[in-house]
Amino acid sequence: MTGELDRLVAAARAWAPMPMALATVASTWGSAPRPRGSHMLVAADGRFEGSVSGGCVEGEVLAAAAETIADGRLRRLTFDVAEETAWSVSLPCGGEIAVIVQPVSEAGFAPALFDRIAAARAAGTPLAITTDLAGGTSREGDAAGADRFVNAYLPPRRLLIVGAVQIALPLAGFARGLDVAATIIDPRDRFRTEERFPGVPLDGRWPDEAVAALRPDAATAVVTLSHDPKIDDPALVAALRSPAGYIAALGSRRSHAKRLERLAAAGFDEAALGRIDGPAGIAIGALGPAEIALSIAAGMVQALRR
Repeated sequence: MTGELDRLVAAARAWAPMPMALATVASTWGSAPRPRGSHMLVAADGRFEGSVSGGCVEGEVLAAAAETIADGRLRRLTFDVAEETAWSVSLPCGGEIAVIVQPVSEAGFAPALFDRIAAARAAGTPLAITTDLAGGTSREGDAAGADRFVNAYLPPRRLLIVGAVQIALPLAGFARGLDVAATIIDPRDRFRTEERFPGVPLDGRWPDEAVAALRPDAATAVVTLSHDPKIDDPALVAALRSPAGYIAALGSRRSHAKRLERLAAAGFDEAALGRIDGPAGIAIGALGPAEIALSIAAGMVQALRR
């Protein structure tokens, strides 16, 4: 699965050497529709990839991008609900956004920076790119200062689902919609089939081996669903030994208490065990696999956003 940023990088590569402009949300206030750092890439032929507002101000940004493609100049746009322009482009959420529009060129956002973003994401490492808002040029590195915008590109978010059970399918579906790459881990061949989980990467290794090999980082969630301690516990052990950003285990409060006892006996202290969200997910009164998966997906988003 490719995420939003991956699709934008792919578009930049596919459209080159056609002239392009890159629009970026440089700052937000209040209830802004898109987070700071969001991109929209615009090609000279009118095609575009990404979004800076979820549809509210894209028309204005497309017009500014066409001008930037024509003259190679940086443009700075502000949309504020107190201004007539913001209402005319339907920014009703109560927020404000500032957008910069740069040429994709050495004088603006250099084409090689797309390759650096792709390489960093493939390596699972963060990347900072600083834009000089006076001159309009972007360079790799964190050079914060007056009239500069630093965009932090974080590693892709991932979800390791342990247990090819019924809840795993809607959970993988929610992950896909959230631009989170899901992998289902289960050593049981009868459970882990492409027929049951079409289009979802499957890993048949024992969970401790699989989780360790997949090297969870702060942008990774590990969720155990099997209800079988022989499968779930080894995965939790491997997850707790990693910097995973969200660790969760499905089960009742009673089964979770027993789980914590087993993990404590394995040498994990109270602070480590406190990293496990159990029972998994946010309490929304969920019933059935899809609603339970929704509550877990919400817990994952909440944790990874922290």
